Amino acid sequence: MLLASPSPISPIIRCGPAGWAHKHWQGVIYPHGLGPDFSALEFLADRFDTLEITSSFNHMVRPETAGYWARLVSANRNFQFTAKLNRQFTHERMIDDTSVRQFSEGLRPLLDRGRLGCVLMQFPSSFRFTAENRSFLIQLRRLFHEFPLVAELRHSSWNVEEATGTLIDYHVGFANLDQPQSVRSLPPTSRLTWRLGYVKLHGRRCGEGFDLFDDRPYTVTGNDYQYSAEELSEWRTRIQNVSRFAESTFVTFNNDALGHSVINALQMKSLIESVPAAEPVPTKTAAAQSPLFAHRAA
Repeated sequence: MLLASPSPISPIIRCGPAGWAHKHWQGVIYPHGLGPDFSALEFLADRFDTLEITSSFNHMVRPETAGYWARLVSANRNFQFTAKLNRQFTHERMIDDTSVRQFSEGLRPLLDRGRLGCVLMQFPSSFRFTAENRSFLIQLRRLFHEFPLVAELRHSSWNVEEATGTLIDYHVGFANLDQPQSVRSLPPTSRLTWRLGYVKLHGRRCGEGFDLFDDRPYTVTGNDYQYSAEELSEWRTRIQNVSRFAESTFVTFNNDALGHSVINALQMKSLIESVPAAEPVPTKTAAAQSPLFAHRAA
């Protein structure tokens, strides 16, 4: 369901993985032995137009750090980060003026430089659509009014018109999710509630933060799920539906084990742009031969 007027400008779709400082990507996505001058962020910003800042979920970002990140991605003029709102607000529901100011000041260098696409309010799977939770979401919207906000709502109770109307009324984007399915999970959607479109693909095996358990393993080194070509094609259709009416759309892959998020983001980027993949996709057995390992000297 699309609930916005067509944008007068050409839609922009940015694809990329969630995070870049994954130690288990060493030797899988990043080559060994590159030395202290190698920058994982710079390496990925040369290949993608977005990356999700995942560290902001557990720690407050320092303004100096955000400014440094902005400099590292400066070669890609189309690049914009997305960033998770700190869990103190979304999960612990501990709100004070000092913390709100600290979080906002930390990301402001990216916002001021045009490098921050949006802040993602990732709520837990237990966050249901109730009058209390609706009011709490509105409270966060007001506290972080300077940022473009998107809500990641995993519970199926948010799949009602009243919930969608709340996001529209308060100018909050809606994160369309691919996530482990249970009777309480929000199903796949192609919904737009504001000028920003958002799609997040977590993978379909259970992982941290999800309440579905099955007999497939979740590794300690990330969400071990790799999307097939057919699954990516299905999501390409949804992404295109969302982006037709959005000023810009962010597509983030969170299946980080074995570098799956990088692989799938490259594949999705190729599908959306309708061009062959710029770089061959590595396999589990032949990653060492992949051009992903080719470090481009500054």
